[in-house]
Amino acid sequence: MLADVIQSPAEATYWLVQGRILFLWISLVGVACFAYIVAKRLAPLMRGAPDFRFDRPLERLGKVLQFWLGQWRHPRYRTAGTIHLLIFAGFLILVIRAFSLLILGVDSGFAMPGGHFYDIVKDYAATIVFLAVGIAAIRRLVFKPARYAKGNTADAIFLLALIGVLMLADSVFEASKAAAHQQAGQSVEFLATLSMPWVLKNALLKNALTSASLPVLQNLNLGGFFVHEVTFFFLLCYRPFGIQFHVETSLFSIYFAKLDRETLKPVRWGVGDDQLDQVKSFGVKTFEDFTWKHMLDFYSCADCGRCADQCPANAVGRPLSPRFLTTKARDYSFQHYPILGKSNNGTALIGTIYSEDEIWSCTTCGACEAECPLLVEYIDKIVDLRRGMVDDGKVPQSLQKPLKSLESRGNPFGKMEKKRAEWAKGAAKILSGPLNGNATAETLYFVDSVTSYDDRIQAIGRATAKILTHLGEDFGILGAAEKDSGHEVRRFGEETLFMTLRDHNTEAIRASGVRRIVTADPHAYNALKHDYRDVPPVEHISQVMARGVKAGKLRFQPVENPANVYAYHDPCYLGRHNQVYDDPREVLDAIPGLRRVEMKRSRDRSFCCGGGGLALFYEPQEEQRMGVRRVQMAAEAGANVMVTACPFCMVNVEDAIKVAGMEGKMTAIDLAELAGQQIAG
Repeated sequence: MLADVIQSPAEATYWLVQGRILFLWISLVGVACFAYIVAKRLAPLMRGAPDFRFDRPLERLGKVLQFWLGQWRHPRYRTAGTIHLLIFAGFLILVIRAFSLLILGVDSGFAMPGGHFYDIVKDYAATIVFLAVGIAAIRRLVFKPARYAKGNTADAIFLLALIGVLMLADSVFEASKAAAHQQAGQSVEFLATLSMPWVLKNALLKNALTSASLPVLQNLNLGGFFVHEVTFFFLLCYRPFGIQFHVETSLFSIYFAKLDRETLKPVRWGVGDDQLDQVKSFGVKTFEDFTWKHMLDFYSCADCGRCADQCPANAVGRPLSPRFLTTKARDYSFQHYPILGKSNNGTALIGTIYSEDEIWSCTTCGACEAECPLLVEYIDKIVDLRRGMVDDGKVPQSLQKPLKSLESRGNPFGKMEKKRAEWAKGAAKILSGPLNGNATAETLYFVDSVTSYDDRIQAIGRATAKILTHLGEDFGILGAAEKDSGHEVRRFGEETLFMTLRDHNTEAIRASGVRRIVTADPHAYNALKHDYRDVPPVEHISQVMARGVKAGKLRFQPVENPANVYAYHDPCYLGRHNQVYDDPREVLDAIPGLRRVEMKRSRDRSFCCGGGGLALFYEPQEEQRMGVRRVQMAAEAGANVMVTACPFCMVNVEDAIKVAGMEGKMTAIDLAELAGQQIAG
């Protein structure tokens, strides 16, 4: 028995206090302090705006299994992801050990569950976690990945050190116990070979002359246990003061994560569109205007910098980093809802922790959300902040004119409604409706504003019409009855203007009698799919073409210049927001002789052209244009032709080619244009 060799922590005396009494009080005080701190941290959530997150529980549990337990996105950053996986897996294994030690502190007869197999597993787990936190600390202190810049390195290192102390203290406790048994000639429980307890035990029993005496082993055993228990509760209570709070909150943040990521949250949950005129204030202006779930996101952010690393606005030097949107709000919460003292809330966020340019710099491309391993939401927060600024009249000068044009003319260019269909020139019929002729069709080609009015982009409209005609589609356009889809307007924060555009288009679509909608504009595609209600199903032209290729209805002739190398650029609202990745590539690969390469950043890691959120009209502060950076990526991949499937991307990419001085070296073409040129027969 252990008591025959050295005393157990529960039976030993610490400063004239019996161990079981001391550790019982440490546990009670530790748990009480943690409960109090968490309650204070939850205080602002109780004041946050409502957020409906209790639907589809099985789907939510699936997200927890995939992203929390399965750590699905962590390996996307191989080194850091592997380190985190090892620490997390070790945490899951050692949580039983931690609670077993708590019980052992008050009950010396308690036997830890799991038997020898668990003992071996937890020894290796403690060793791996100890090494992993050491490597993580070295990475932050020596190698310093750029995405950690301006983060709270001291806090991260301190937390890693505390975890290391926990692992070391537990190993000392185990090793000293085993060494004492061996010195006394008793049977020794097996320690996992080459694990940290095994190494320490052998160090304590180096040889007969230098082996630690039983009193020394007794002190090491009791000291290791005491250090472990104190460190455990100190770490537990310290975590809610920094980035490690995500250990507790991320499970809940992932469970309550947004399931339909491509949609925007309503102005206010529980308030219908017909009741918005009763809402006194739109959007987020103070911290308490955020929903309780978005506040939970602030606590759940691990400050890993992955969002900022993928953010195109951050990459080109705009005053925006999604990471800091979160950490600044978390720090605000800590400051205005202190653990001790009264809360001091109600401060305006814009002009204090956030700047106007910071919020307008976002293109709502979704790169941050696609990368975050904890499913933190950014777009809804940014749009809500914009709603608040729009409500207060804080609109950038460069965006005031297109907004007025959208309100008066239904397009941001201020062009007359009757000119909306001039691009077609007989290529598409105008469908019946209150403002149109008597034509009808099975399919509506929803053109949207930029394709209708921009001279260069009209070629995409004509190519789309040609493809639909070749496929035998019975289609037409709304012409003057169509207004802007409102996609950018809504993400800009002008909710009431969006509803006006949406309701007008919805009425025109219904009046046309069509049964399906096709568009070549991913922004219109996303709006019609997710922002509109009660309209027919919608497809992007790339999906229509891919289906035609598979059915043998769409065949292509060989490319004229087989020396060209093509790189496909994934538009954000076609790819990342709607997961349409393969269809455009299948169309390209069906063209004989076409050589296609992938850019380093593609699919859900594609790099935004810079055109989202009314950014075509916004003049941001930036060191380099997003489009220029994207063109450079295509060149680095060995391409001399960029293929996109979005009119917004075409505007930005062609302009970027000129700005980058790559005319003659790089050209851009839309997927519909390329397919239209290559149609066989």
